[in-house]
Amino acid sequence: MVTINKTRLASAIRTKTERNKQGKINSIDEKIVPFLWFNGNAEQAMNFYLSVFKNSKVLGISRYGENGRGKKDTVISASFKLEGQTFIALNGGPEFSFTPSNSFYVSCRTLPEIKKLWDRLAEGGSVLMELDKYPFSKRYGWIQDKYGVSWQLILTESKTNITPFLMFSGKYQGMAEEAIHFYTSMFRNSGILDIVRYNEEYPGPTGKVVHAEFKINGQKFMAMDSAIEMQDSFTPAISYFVYCKTQKEVDNYWEKLSEGGSVMQCGWLTDKFGVTWQIVPTILFELMNDPDRVKAGRVMSAMMQMVKLDIKGLKDAYKQHS
Repeated sequence: MVTINKTRLASAIRTKTERNKQGKINSIDEKIVPFLWFNGNAEQAMNFYLSVFKNSKVLGISRYGENGRGKKDTVISASFKLEGQTFIALNGGPEFSFTPSNSFYVSCRTLPEIKKLWDRLAEGGSVLMELDKYPFSKRYGWIQDKYGVSWQLILTESKTNITPFLMFSGKYQGMAEEAIHFYTSMFRNSGILDIVRYNEEYPGPTGKVVHAEFKINGQKFMAMDSAIEMQDSFTPAISYFVYCKTQKEVDNYWEKLSEGGSVMQCGWLTDKFGVTWQIVPTILFELMNDPDRVKAGRVMSAMMQMVKLDIKGLKDAYKQHS
């Protein structure tokens, strides 16, 4: 079982909510949210992305206090939204690094828009595929930004939007279709939207997935099998946060996604395809954001002792007499 920084993860939980005008805490709308693990530069990365994408906003920020384990006022974690897609960023430490196996697919409507986004994301980054004309698009490019996060930009007729993109490479190369069927069979409101395979027009491992679109829990994803053999694969630097209303839902996702994979603390697991998930009940947000910080602290302590999260255990900690 991999050990991760539980205190930082607990603090990150507190940023996965936002307050409405009356000050009431609301859970983030998306059922599945990308979670980005940074090494000390989460705030800089978030501010950079907010400056790059036109429709963006901060949802919540958690900072160290006087007696925190980090420098006062530095960011532990933050949640933000870019072009309708919510992200969570954590200053988790040096344990994990980003790879192109997890990227974000950005659809752009106009040439000036895609060029502007490309130029900004290219600042201090590295090009994986040049922004150019390709058989499948009038303009497309793949870039890794200065913080290590990968982006695919493509010219389409739709408004700007961002979609998580999974590239199955390394020891998982060729497993994209199996993974897609696995995910869509497990989550509600799911289905395969399109699968295009390698062929004479798209050279690569014949019959494997060159591009696929699917949705799970109503969240759109894309996927492909790498066309070449490469060592890079998925890492927990990007995980997917799954909101669950009941313990039955937690148990179901945990049991199915962890089969053949590995588990971590605080509701984290890596599935048999190498993709990392966080399976978390929504009541955790309510309990940890209680104005009574003693109760909230007991919930945090209980959560940090768990592997799979248990709603009854969290409630018992909350109700426990001082």
